[in-house]
Amino acid sequence: MTNACGVDFGTSNSTVGLIRPGHPILLPLEDGKTTLPSVVFFNADDHATTFGRAALADYLSGYEGRLMRSLKSLLGTSLMDGQTEVQGRALKYRDLLREFIVEMKRRAEAAAGQALQRAVLGRPVHFVDDDQDADRLAERTLGDIALDAGFQDICFQYEPIAAAFDYESRITREELVLIADIGGGTSDFSLVRLSPSRVDRVERREDILANGGVHIGGTDFDKYLSLASAMPLLGFGTRLISKAEVPSSYYFNLSTWHTINLVYTRKVWRELEEVCRDAEDRGKLNLLLKLVDQRDGHWLAMKTEEAKIALSESEEISMSLDRLDKHLTLPVLRRQFDAAVDHLVEGVAQTVRSLLASAGIAADRVDTVFFTGGSSGVRTLRARIAAMFPAAGIVEGDLFGSIGSGLALDAHRRFG
Repeated sequence: MTNACGVDFGTSNSTVGLIRPGHPILLPLEDGKTTLPSVVFFNADDHATTFGRAALADYLSGYEGRLMRSLKSLLGTSLMDGQTEVQGRALKYRDLLREFIVEMKRRAEAAAGQALQRAVLGRPVHFVDDDQDADRLAERTLGDIALDAGFQDICFQYEPIAAAFDYESRITREELVLIADIGGGTSDFSLVRLSPSRVDRVERREDILANGGVHIGGTDFDKYLSLASAMPLLGFGTRLISKAEVPSSYYFNLSTWHTINLVYTRKVWRELEEVCRDAEDRGKLNLLLKLVDQRDGHWLAMKTEEAKIALSESEEISMSLDRLDKHLTLPVLRRQFDAAVDHLVEGVAQTVRSLLASAGIAADRVDTVFFTGGSSGVRTLRARIAAMFPAAGIVEGDLFGSIGSGLALDAHRRFG
C-alpha cells in the first residue's frame, strides 16, 4: 500500500486522498465526513484548540476565544510573516497553518491506519495575481510548512489539473475539457485533453493546453454580499456630523474572513467609540459596537455565507440577525447579490477569455465544462461561464472532493 497521499488544503475545506484497493479515495477526517473545514478555534475558557466543524460549534456556542478561518488566504500576503495573540501567547501565522496541517495529517493517518510520508499538495494557478515572486514565495512557504508538519517528500500540482485527473478516471472517450475550479479563495481554470488511454501517464504536459486563474473566490462573494446587505445596517456608507463618511476600513475588515480579528483590538475599539459619538446615525453605529464587543464578526460572516448559498436556489431569503437584536431580520434579494458581485463575475469571465486566447482555442471546440469547487454553485457565475461554451456539455464533479481525489491519483502515479 502506498504511503503517498493527495492533500487539498483549501480556503474553506480541506481533504486528504489515498489510493487503497477496495476503499474510497478520500479519507474521513471528521465525524465520518471527508471534508475538514479549514477552521481553528482557540478556546480561552478550556485552554483547548479545536478544528473543523468542532471549532465552528465551539465558537457559535459562545465560548471565549479566537476563531481563525480562510487560513490559506494568508499565503502570499504580508500577514504571513506576522502573528496574532491567542490564549495569552503570541502565535505566528506560519505556526497556525502548521498546526492545522499537522492535525489534518494526524486524522488522515488514523483513518488510513498507516503513516503518510509523501504528498502531492494542491495549489491554485496563482496564489497571488500578477506577482510571480510573491507566488513562488507562497508555494515555498506552504511546502516548508508541510515538511515541518511531518511529510518527508512533497510536490505540487495545480488544483484544476488534479480535478481533471479525477474526471478523466470516469470518461470513455477523448475530450477537450475546460476545468472550472471555483474555490473559496481563487477561480482556477485548465484546458486539458483527457482520454482513458492517457490515465496512467505520469508526464502530461503535452495534454495541458493552458492554465489560468484569478484571486477571486467564494470568500470574495461573501465579502461583497456583506457590504451590500448587512454592513449598511451597521453604518457602512453613513456619515459623521462633519459630513465625512464613516471610515469604511472597519466594514471591509469585518467582511473579509481572514481580517475579521483585526477589528478586535483595543485601539480599534477606542476609534469606534469616537466614531459612534460623532455619527449622524448612532443607532447603526451602536449595532456595530455591539457586534465588535460580542466578537460576532465570524458569526455575521457565516450568516452571509449561508445567504449566498441559499440565493442559488431562491430569489429572496431572510437573514436572521438575532445576536444583534432578537427581532432583527434582513431581506436579501438574488438581484441584489448579482449586482454586488457582477464585477467579480466579469473578472472571472475575463480570465476564461484570456485562457482561450493563450491556447489559441475557439470556445466551440471545447467538448465539456467540468465544474468543481464549492463556489461553483454561485448561479450567476456558473451561468456566465456556461454561456461562453454553448456547444459544450456541462458536468458537475464532487464540488468538495474532486481535487483531493485527483491529487491522490497523481500521488499514486508519481510515487507508486
